Amino acid sequence: MEDKENSGGAFDRTYNKLICQEDFSTDEHFLYSNKEQQQVSMSMVRAESSLNHYRVLAVSLAVLAVVLLAVDIGLGVYYGKLSITDINSELAKLQATYNTAVQRRDEAKRQLAGEMIEHQRTKWELEYQTKRCKDFEKQNDKMQMEIATLRSHLPMIKEGCRHCLPGWTFMNSACYFLTFSEAFSRRSWSEARRFCESKGSDLAVVDSLDKHLALSNLINSYHDSSKAISQSGFWIGLRDTDEEGTWRWLDGRRLTEGYWNDGEPNNQDNEDCAAIYPRSNPFKAWNDAPCNYNLKWICEMVPKSTP
Repeated sequence: MEDKENSGGAFDRTYNKLICQEDFSTDEHFLYSNKEQQQVSMSMVRAESSLNHYRVLAVSLAVLAVVLLAVDIGLGVYYGKLSITDINSELAKLQATYNTAVQRRDEAKRQLAGEMIEHQRTKWELEYQTKRCKDFEKQNDKMQMEIATLRSHLPMIKEGCRHCLPGWTFMNSACYFLTFSEAFSRRSWSEARRFCESKGSDLAVVDSLDKHLALSNLINSYHDSSKAISQSGFWIGLRDTDEEGTWRWLDGRRLTEGYWNDGEPNNQDNEDCAAIYPRSNPFKAWNDAPCNYNLKWICEMVPKSTP
């Protein structure tokens, strides 16, 4: 009995265990089924939500595009009107400003050209005035020298008033007339001698060192340095027309001592008459020259006797 009961109990326990396991398996299957359904439902909800979000975004972008298009059209119309009116006005203003700048530039160029011309004229005038100033200085120096010369000649002039005619200079016991003034035009040797003869005199005979030094000093005192030395000579009464190379004074006396320049006399171009020139070295003051050459001259006269 006990064995039956025991065997029967064991059977019941096994059966109950199977029943329980089956029930558990059924419940577990139901639980998993519910979870999958929930997951499918959640996925569907999420998909619908995302779709709605994209639709809202698409609508928003469409609205924004319409707004931007309207703004663009409005700006296009505004700037279209602006290009026709205001831009033309701005261009006109810029053109006026440019024209004004061009006029000012041209005016500045004209003014600069005028200033350059005036500057050049001022430069020329300065050069001219500088030259005049130098000329005045030379004239002043010459006048001062002439004044000093006249002062040194005052004794000779006073003495000449006693022994010589007006305008003549008394030196070395003789009266001399030198044609310093430009009122006396240059003449040939023969014409100069005729002038002296018309005054009761003749061309100077420089037959001593004292006469030569006195005449050289007088000529140098009145010499105009602006004139060529070839035009500054004075005829004297000496020539070699009768015999070439034999120089004689007007009274026929042969020259014993002359004060010739280096290389003179050279008889170049038939030079048969003698002249004295203003040179710093009085011992080189004589040159021979063609007798028809025009120069100044020196007349010599015997002084008149005193009472």
